[in-house]
Amino acid sequence: VQLQASGGGLVQPGTSLTLSCVASGITLEELSLGWFREAPGKERELVSCIGGPTGNTYYDDSVGDRFTISKDNAKNTVHLQMNNLKPEDTGVYYCAGEYPPIGCMRDGADYWGRGTQVTVSS
Repeated sequence: VQLQASGGGLVQPGTSLTLSCVASGITLEELSLGWFREAPGKERELVSCIGGPTGNTYYDDSVGDRFTISKDNAKNTVHLQMNNLKPEDTGVYYCAGEYPPIGCMRDGADYWGRGTQVTVSS
């Protein structure tokens, strides 16, 4: 299983950014996929996840309704739409997956992609 993330960058507060993660070697129905964030000086934390077979979603309280996770099964791709970005959203975002898709990575991930940097600054 490989996870390929893309979409990071430097943006101003209040703007939007979309992260994408393409999975290979497994289908999205078999895998929970989501994003962890590692902010400077902090531990890596789960930001959002979408369940494989159910499509149920999870969001950390810090992102509230500003972030939306979605998946395209045909393209084996998960997207994280991030709106109204804040400086505290800054960090390295890691696409991650859980197999089997039991708890939407509440206990960690089994697969990791390379991180993509998101910097929110004026």
